[in-house]
Amino acid sequence: MSLVGAFAASHAPGITGGPSLPPAVESEAVFCAYAELRGRLEAARPDVLVVVSPEHWANFFLDNMPSFCIGIADEFSGPTDEKFVNIPRRSVRGHARLAQALAKGIAEDVDLSTSQEMALDHGVMLPLHLLRTELPVIPIIVNCLAGMPAPLHHCHALGVAFRRTVDHWPERVALLGTGGLSHWPAMPESGQIGVDFDRRFLDAFLNGRIESFLSYPKEKAEAEAGPGGHEIRSWITIAGAANDARGSLLAYQPVPAWSTGCAVAALEIEETGCRRDL
Repeated sequence: MSLVGAFAASHAPGITGGPSLPPAVESEAVFCAYAELRGRLEAARPDVLVVVSPEHWANFFLDNMPSFCIGIADEFSGPTDEKFVNIPRRSVRGHARLAQALAKGIAEDVDLSTSQEMALDHGVMLPLHLLRTELPVIPIIVNCLAGMPAPLHHCHALGVAFRRTVDHWPERVALLGTGGLSHWPAMPESGQIGVDFDRRFLDAFLNGRIESFLSYPKEKAEAEAGPGGHEIRSWITIAGAANDARGSLLAYQPVPAWSTGCAVAALEIEETGCRRDL
């Protein structure tokens, strides 16, 4: 099959912007999980990496906020917020031909837009930095932020359409969803972690029960996980692409100094793996 890896990871800016702010026992859990994820990505031997990430005002604003947008270019640049995340801006290889084919296939089932001038912020660039990968990247931006965030079940449908499209490709494709989990960015509650919400979501994500979250009320999710909790949309897209497979938890660590419930996980594409207890 063409999908050779399905992963998800938090992209809290503090991971690189303030790596020494949390106690080492908290930060090392996240860095070690990213190192393990890097090994799994390398072992999968993909030809291209598709990264699903939330919009952070890098490309769109209130005058135009699509639910989904695919970057179609042979080169991207980022991060746009390099000082915030302490990552030098650089060029990233894209794959315009495959991105166009992916957009065309997905559009048969899910409405989406495309961009030949997409900018990459920390949602894409921070994970790429930690994974130390030079793979060509196809970015998919999901509205988790403003106006009417993409409906959760539409994000799942996006993943299903993605899998249907790439299933018969000769290229080996890896998929990474980034964002979340619970956090209250730029709010008085910043630093609060919705541990209960995070654990319930991870339990559903890792055990093939993501459907239990597809109708989760927006207001309830925001109350329990903060506005940043809407970034579970990226994770739900990954679950849809993996046919709601079971997976393994590489880390879950509440990190108040990074204001985020940080998690790293891998879903099993070819065989069922063991998960760590939450």
